[in-house]
Amino acid sequence: MPEVRMKVAPDTVAYADGENHKLVVEFAIPGAPADTIDLKILEDSVHLTAPARDIEYVSALALAWQVKPHKAEATYEHGLLRIEVPFKDPMEDAVKVAIKTGVVEPKTKRLKT
Repeated sequence: MPEVRMKVAPDTVAYADGENHKLVVEFAIPGAPADTIDLKILEDSVHLTAPARDIEYVSALALAWQVKPHKAEATYEHGLLRIEVPFKDPMEDAVKVAIKTGVVEPKTKRLKT
């Protein structure tokens, strides 16, 4: 029979670093063994599960600004999981549109008076 643990939301803080280049997220998950922490990051969210003794820490955060999940770094020390992930430049995936030059014919007709 699978072990049943009470699900608990960890104390969490999220903020931009001093230069506004990275998002920093900190989860207080005391007692969770590092090898059991499951952390997943998407461009717009962070998902965490971490079993610890008779509880399981669970969190899902929606992010107001997109990040680059493949560049995330996480450290775990003394029950504090700290994640740093760079913000995504909002114009990073922008497509440059070519602009044609020349005379544009009007699509409306003028009324003769």
